[in-house]
Amino acid sequence: MTTTAPAGAQAPAAGPDRIPRPSQGWYRDPETGQKLRRVTTILGQGYPKPELVFWAANLTAADAFATLPSLVSASLRPAEREAAYDWLRKGHIRKKDERGDIGSAVHDLVEAHVLGEPLPEALLNDPDMAPYLENFLQFVAEWDVVFEASEMTVGNFADGWAGKLDYLFRSAPIADRLRVPADTLFIGDTKTGGELDEKGVYPEAGLQMSAYRRAEVAWLRDGSKVPMPAVHSTGIVLHLRPEGYRPHPLLCGDDVYEAFLHVQQVAEFKRVLSKSVVGEALALPATTEERAA
Repeated sequence: MTTTAPAGAQAPAAGPDRIPRPSQGWYRDPETGQKLRRVTTILGQGYPKPELVFWAANLTAADAFATLPSLVSASLRPAEREAAYDWLRKGHIRKKDERGDIGSAVHDLVEAHVLGEPLPEALLNDPDMAPYLENFLQFVAEWDVVFEASEMTVGNFADGWAGKLDYLFRSAPIADRLRVPADTLFIGDTKTGGELDEKGVYPEAGLQMSAYRRAEVAWLRDGSKVPMPAVHSTGIVLHLRPEGYRPHPLLCGDDVYEAFLHVQQVAEFKRVLSKSVVGEALALPATTEERAA
């Protein structure tokens, strides 16, 4: 893909400031000014996740029983009751933030390794991060992984979205398992939640990867914009946990992308049209006396 500038003007120089940055659910292309909806925002607003309701309810119940004496005591003191109630109802937020912190730290470790950069000292000296790094390096060694890109921003101007994929890579052993050529390029994503072999990898990851696969453009680290390389219709989610790792193939082909576009429509309905669907309640019809008056 090429970009052009008006006659007599110079095209903007490449640089990191030419890479779109996420803000409030949007990316904005610094070159064209076009706003692109963030892929994770689309999935968050348009993809139903009923299992999260049960997860939050179970977490609240567990917190209640774990702190039952203090909750009972607080319930008898009006000054403490509201604070205890607020703490209990926000348990799922605390847990989500905790998992988010771990996920972000692991992504930083992975990115540094992929780029051949020194690992961040704060993470390198964190004993909680050590098993994640060890298991990631084991994955790279055991599956002969060769990385092509990491934390790369990609976008689709025609469909109006952008996002940041975790990495692109090649792996002859994975290609062999999937019966595709050894030099096949795959999209990869790392998930750190849930439990190994039980929870942690969900179908919406395939929706996310299907979008990245169908990106029109990718921004390199120097800010230059290039066509998105062709990648396979099966992606790999690396479920990375302190107790081990598992590479999961996820379908992310054109049929999954069509589903993503439906999710995008639902998210757009919630963002815009839903606010005007329900009108004000109708007033009761005037009585005969009122009409006569």
